[in-house]
Amino acid sequence: MLIFNIRGENIEVTQAIRDYVEKRISKLEKYFEKDMKNTAHVNLKVYPDKQAKVEVTIPLPYLTLRAEEMSNDLYASVDLVTDKLERQIRKYKTKVNRKFREKGFKNLEFTPVDDSSSDSDDESKFQVVRTKQLALKPMDNEEAILQMDMLGHDFFIYEDAETSDINIVYRRNDGRYGLIETGEE
Repeated sequence: MLIFNIRGENIEVTQAIRDYVEKRISKLEKYFEKDMKNTAHVNLKVYPDKQAKVEVTIPLPYLTLRAEEMSNDLYASVDLVTDKLERQIRKYKTKVNRKFREKGFKNLEFTPVDDSSSDSDDESKFQVVRTKQLALKPMDNEEAILQMDMLGHDFFIYEDAETSDINIVYRRNDGRYGLIETGEE
């Protein structure tokens, strides 16, 4: 069951908009376990040039779904972002199913913890403007790359399932992936 947290910037979230967003994004519930309650964070933005941007984040126990789309029509943006999220889910399920067939079942999870922003008057170029805390879950580098791609990030930090070391995968300038392994030497 999805619980919606819908927020608008430069737009009033009317009941019609709320109903449309809930109806479209609720179609993703078929991919979730029936007993789970998940929160869909939806941010609607309208810019002065009438472009409408829709951002949706759904934190799950095993991954975080996130997508954003922009178009001239708010409703079209909602449709596009829903389609993008559905593609992410199908890609994730295909990848996980393939991995389970090859290696057997593993409980792979990634759960981000709330982030907090800090405001400071110091204009130092080394100033920390955002802090995130992550609950690292064991996974292999292939799963970490999948998580990184789904989040749209250039790097991803994870705990290696075999060694329990903290590793980092990253996207190289040539489009391929790199791995930074930590551990004692």
